[in-house]
Amino acid sequence: MRAELVRDVMTPGVVAVRPDASLVEAAQLMRAQDIGDVVVADGQRVVGVLTDRDIAVRAVADGADPLTVSAQSVCTPDPVTVAPGDPVAQAVALMREHAIRRLPVVEDGLPVGMVSLGDLAGALYEP
Repeated sequence: MRAELVRDVMTPGVVAVRPDASLVEAAQLMRAQDIGDVVVADGQRVVGVLTDRDIAVRAVADGADPLTVSAQSVCTPDPVTVAPGDPVAQAVALMREHAIRRLPVVEDGLPVGMVSLGDLAGALYEP
């Protein structure tokens, strides 16, 4: 049976950093969790998404010091989000429209998971 809702394909749980966390802290967390992105959260509110590529392209490539630069200053602010009950097709359309590969899954204002392009591809193309 093909997955129809985001909750069926998302990775539950959220790995998050504070807005003032250094890029080194964020990168170490990504390495420890074997992931390529973290949510930047102020308390329970999602304020951004920080990817390994953001760190490389928006900070390191410009010569910024990853020990002193904050996650919030490099992350993508106010990210596009989906809800667990949203259709998978909506998540695909949002990724296409905004040229992004990951979407935080938010329910009642709280981050509850992440859905990636790979998650969606697997759901849409499984036999």
